[in-house]
Amino acid sequence: MTSFTTHDFETAPEDAQPLLNAATSAYGFIPNLLGTMAEAPALLEGYMTLAGIFDKTDLSEAERQIILMTNNRLNACHYCMAAHTSISQGAGVPQDIIEALRTDTPINDPKLEALRTFAAVINKTRGWPETSDIEAFLEAGYTRQNILEVVLGTALKVMSNYTNHIAATELDAAFEPNAWTTDLVDMG
Repeated sequence: MTSFTTHDFETAPEDAQPLLNAATSAYGFIPNLLGTMAEAPALLEGYMTLAGIFDKTDLSEAERQIILMTNNRLNACHYCMAAHTSISQGAGVPQDIIEALRTDTPINDPKLEALRTFAAVINKTRGWPETSDIEAFLEAGYTRQNILEVVLGTALKVMSNYTNHIAATELDAAFEPNAWTTDLVDMG
């Protein structure tokens, strides 16, 4: 496997340094994902920018994490499942929702379960949902705007999940208590 550097302020390309400063301000450290992305400053900027844009959607924090963690699980991204478990906990997402996302079990709230199901459909079909999938999502109380916001969250996860797969990003100590493996869920 090709080795990738997890950059810090001293090794990062110059164009990545302001972005790593912003990450340090936000997290108190440079997450290994962002240190790895720093190898390609445009990817790092794109990911951080898109994450900020995703936060501006009409979706709640819990709803955004449902989209992100569903994609993390389906893409078998160990790093992002642990990181987003920690982020969800810090944001006050209910523990039963987090556990459902980590184990691929239904969420008790029917509307949130419709979101989890639709996010999985978008990932699994590569953006080719059936009309019935769209109708079920809309009937659950979501909008056409929300359909496209699921696409936005899915795109964000492609950037991070694929980077972690290629670079075998090491899990940060901050996220280790929430380590996740595909052994926790049927990936079929």
